[in-house]
Parts: sequence; C-alpha cells; structure tokens
Amino acid sequence: MSKVPMKRIFIAGLKRERKLVLEALQRAGVVQIATENIKDDDLCTLNCISDKVTFDRDSNLAEQALEILSKYAPDESAGLLASLEGAKEIDLGEYEERIKNVEEPMKAAETILSLSKEIAENKAAIPRLENRLSALTPWMNLDIPLNFTGTEKTQVFIGSLKNEVDPDEIYKVLGEDLEEVRDENKVVIDVTVISKSKEMTCIMVTCLKSDAYLVENALKKVDFARAGLAGEIPAVEAEKTKAEIKACEQTIEDCIAKIKAYAPNRNDIKFAADYYQMRSAKYDVLSRLPQSENAFFIDGYVPTKYAEELKEKLTRRYKVEVELTDPGEDEDVPVMLQNNPFSDPMESVVESYSLPGKGEIDPSFIISLFYYIFFGLMLSDAGYGLLIVLGTGFALLKVKNMKPGMKKFLKLFFFSGISTTFWGFMFGSFFGDAVNVIATAFFNRPDIALRPIWFEPVSEPMRMLVFAFALGIVHLFTGLFIKGYMCLRDKDIKGFIYDVLFWAMFVGGGIVFLLTMEMITDMLGLSFRFGPTVAKAAAIAAGVGAVGIVLTGGRESKNIVKRLLKGAYSAYGVTSWLSDVLSYSRLLALGLATGVIAQVFNKMGSMLGATWYGILIFIVVFLIGHVLNLGINILGAYVHTNRLQFVEFFGKFYEGGGKEYQPFTEKTKYYNVTEAKIKEEK
Repeated sequence: MSKVPMKRIFIAGLKRERKLVLEALQRAGVVQIATENIKDDDLCTLNCISDKVTFDRDSNLAEQALEILSKYAPDESAGLLASLEGAKEIDLGEYEERIKNVEEPMKAAETILSLSKEIAENKAAIPRLENRLSALTPWMNLDIPLNFTGTEKTQVFIGSLKNEVDPDEIYKVLGEDLEEVRDENKVVIDVTVISKSKEMTCIMVTCLKSDAYLVENALKKVDFARAGLAGEIPAVEAEKTKAEIKACEQTIEDCIAKIKAYAPNRNDIKFAADYYQMRSAKYDVLSRLPQSENAFFIDGYVPTKYAEELKEKLTRRYKVEVELTDPGEDEDVPVMLQNNPFSDPMESVVESYSLPGKGEIDPSFIISLFYYIFFGLMLSDAGYGLLIVLGTGFALLKVKNMKPGMKKFLKLFFFSGISTTFWGFMFGSFFGDAVNVIATAFFNRPDIALRPIWFEPVSEPMRMLVFAFALGIVHLFTGLFIKGYMCLRDKDIKGFIYDVLFWAMFVGGGIVFLLTMEMITDMLGLSFRFGPTVAKAAAIAAGVGAVGIVLTGGRESKNIVKRLLKGAYSAYGVTSWLSDVLSYSRLLALGLATGVIAQVFNKMGSMLGATWYGILIFIVVFLIGHVLNLGINILGAYVHTNRLQFVEFFGKFYEGGGKEYQPFTEKTKYYNVTEAKIKEEK
C-alpha cells in the first residue's frame, strides 16, 4: 500500500523547441504540468484558443464520421471483447509517417458527414412527400388542376366539406342560403362530388363570375375549405410525387453505398481523431506556458521512478535544462497510487471516495483484505462465483491490450468471484440447493446434496450473524489501528494515546465485558464465556478508556467546563461504534437473500416433476431465475461492500482530499504513440 513518491521538475529551454519538448512530454505521459507555480511578471503566455478550437472541431468531425461509418458499415472485428481493448500502440516512426497524410482521412470524414446530411435531408423529405400523396388521393378523379379558379365567365371553387355529404343536401343548403340574399334571380350553381368519406366530402362548385361573391360567402357558412394543394392535375401530380419519393429512396441507397465504400478508411479516420485531440491538448498546455522572447519554462511533478530517465532523455535530445527537486512539506503534491496485482483493483474504490490526503496512507491493500471477503459473503454461492471467475478470467486472458480502468474492474470481480466460490462451498450453496433439487425431482435421489463444509446460514442464521459481527469488529479495529500507526509515524504520541488507545480500551474492554455475561453469550449462541478475572480486567480497561476520552476528547478547549462537556460528548460517540457493528448484519442479510431466492426458483422450476415438459420448465425457470438473482445480488454485494469501506471503515482513520495525479499525456481513444524508435537510437 503506497503512494508513489513525486519529484518537482523544472524545465527551461529554447522557445523554438517548445513544441518538440511538449510532444516528447506528451508521449512520455509522466509529467503533471503546473504552470501556475511559475510567477514572473516578465513572462507571458500565447493565445492559442483559436488553434485549440480548430483542433477540437477536427477531432469531433472525425468522431462523428466514425459514428456514421459504424452505423452503415459496422466494424466486423469489433465484438464484445474488442470493446474492452485499449488504444493500439504504434511507434513514433509510424506516427510521423501517418501525420504526412492526415488530411486525406479528414477529407473522407467531411465527405461522410456530407453524405450523412444528404441522407437525413432525403429521409426528412419522404414523409412530406408521402403526406402530399395522401392528400392527393381524394382528388384523383378530378381532371383539372386543384388550383384551377375558373374561366372567363365562370368561377370554380374546389375544396372540401366536413363529414360525408350527399350532392342533393349540398344543393339544398346552398340554395336556401342564396335565396335569402337574392330574391329576384336565382343563383345558378353546379356541384360536382369528387370523392367522399366519413371524414370529408371533396367537391367542385361552379357558378357565374357575377355570383362568385355570393357563392363564396354561402360556402363559408357551411365550413367549406379550399383545397390547399397546388400543381397539375391530381393524378399527374401523384405520379410526380411517387417519382420524387422513389428518387429520394434511391439517393439514400446511393449515399449509404458511398459511405460503406469508406470502410477501409476507418483506421485512418481514427488516427486523425486522435491526432487532432493530441494537438488540442498540446495547444491547451502551450497557451498556459510561461515564456520570454527566446525561452520557455515548465514546472510540474513527475513520479520519482521516472524522473532521472526523463531528464536524461530530454537533455540528450533538446537544448534544455532540467532540474529535479523534492517537493516542499507544505506543497499539495498530486497523488498516484501503486499496489500489487491483488490490491490494485481497490485503487478505483479509493478514488471513487477520495484520494489520500497529505500524511495519509494508501488504504488499498488493507481494503483488499476485507473487500473480497465481504463481497463473497454477501453473494456466497459457489455456482455464481464460478460464473464470475470464468467470465472475468476469460476476458482478462483473451484481451491483452485491455483498458487499464476496465482491467482493474474485471480483476475486482475476478477476485470477488473466487471469494464467492469459497464461501459458497463453505455454506453448501451451489445455485442455491440446485444439486439436491435436481437429484430429488428428476432422479429420485434425495440423499444426494451438496453438504456445507462449515455450516448452512439458512439453517443457522444466528451463527452467521455472530460471524458477521466478529468480522465487523476486526474491520473497525483495523481502521483504528491504522490511525494509531499514522500517529506513531508522525510522532504524535498524545494523539495515539487520546484518540486511539483510549478508544481501543473503551470499546474493546466493553466488548470483552459483554462476553463475560451469560445472557449475551446465550443470546449469541456462543459456546464460551470469559471468567470473572477477565470481566474485571475488561471493566477496568473500559473504565480507564472512558475516563480518558472524557478528559481528553475536548482538549482543544481551554475552558475546563467546556473541555469536560466536549469530552463527555466524545464518549457518547461509542453509540456510533454500536451502529457501525450492526451495519455488518448486511453480510447475513444479503447472503441469506441470495440463497433463499435461489432456492425459491429451484423449487418453482421443479414443481412439475420428471416429465418432459417439467424438465423443460425447470431449465427455463432455472436460467431466467438465476440470471436475475445473480444480476440483482451482484449489484447489491458491490454497493454494500463499498458502503462498509466508505462509511464504517474510513470513518475510523481516513479523510481523503488528495489531488489526483493527472499527467500531460496522449488522451487518445484509438492509438498510443510509443518511443520504440527512440530507444533503438541510444
């Protein structure tokens, strides 16, 4: 369990080499640049915002082109395991060679985006054309254009009425209305029904031009709506619309075919996306880099293990001065964690809470000792554990170039799966009681069952609860002892006595004293009880610890009354220890939940017995039920195991607050540039 030691690095070089040096630092990926540490009024910075925006735009353009390409021409090599792979490594020589032609994939990306836009436009046009075609359908019997308004002496009104209306009814309604307006000469109209349905009746009304105003007003009163379509004769217009739809569909097919033709350019476009992303990151640093007329300066942090090698490489290749120093005691040095393969998955757990603050240890190793045990106890089924081990183990072996974060995540579940398998056999659970159920229901052999190596929690829940509490007490005291170790390391003897020793005596003495009471041991089902001598020693230890906490818990106050009151309040904190211990009952609860739910599914599946359909139903229920049970409880085990670390364990010694080590590196998605060629030049 360790935090990687850091060195302060200061680089000064010629301004003409600043981009080359930045590229070298970016490929090395080990220096966290902290330009804010350099304060000099004579130095200035460049305005590179426009360049950075351009590079970001080009990188995003390439990413969008890749998404479009994946949509229409999926990468056949990109399977489930391929999604776990990290960036592909290329050497510096290949990188520099591909840079020369980086404009070509960008042209391809722009063409792909243009084709995609054309596809979108044509897809948007098709519904509009289909709506027009649908609107033309009721007018197909009309042999004149819909926007026809009449001849020299006649006026024509083409439109529709609501609902289904007979011609005689139209004549009657219009005739009555027109007679009220004009009594001397009757208005002559001709009504032609083009089509009718329950929703509307399409009509054409013809009258003399002199009567147009009267007829139009009469039509308005019966909710007449003019046809909102223009163009040629409806039948002709419909054929043209169909041709336009077909043309749009053909254009879409042609554009898709053209996009698919760019599939061989996929890797080049990926390289372009990474290249411009790297340039954007470089110009972001460049815009913050202090420089004078002829020189530039870089300040930052580098892990000690890389410092000398980096210094030698930079001074050998460039005209720079590199100075390495130890950070000051008051400096907020970035934190980088480094652990053995068994414990490094816990780094992600620690980081999700908070990195160690100044003076704190990296708790990853200690966490790993408990984390896998707790996870396994909460899932506690050998069948589920084997599935997790086989699945994660296969992925870890198969994918060599896995993303670092994903590798840690799978390793976490791999070791947790081993623990789950172990506790499953200890408690006699293999897909619940599947062995016994299958043997009994389908082979009539109730004598066959997987017997627990230790005991069965479903049958002896109190025993499991006591075991959970015991683990919890060990876990909590481990946290307290870590705090004691840090106090002794920092030569804080008073802090060790007041905040660690007194609490260990108070809580530990209290626990031992409880175990001397017959009522407690009987309730917990324990087969032992400490004698009166131990009881007396425990009571004295607890009393001394309690008094010590009362006297020192408020030692920051100068007023004796306030000090004692704060001390008494601190001693009241023993109740939090009680609640913390009770929290470990979740080990029992989740473990029982997994086993009981598994048994329920087994029982449900075997209810129809050894018939062919009974076997089929059992297989279906078994697969669905156990997949659901595994999914739900693996999530519960993960969440609650983390909670026991964050709330109960960290509460005893850990505060966090460290700054994450963020080196200036190639934050690429598809390719990593290595310096294999440089090493050969040495």
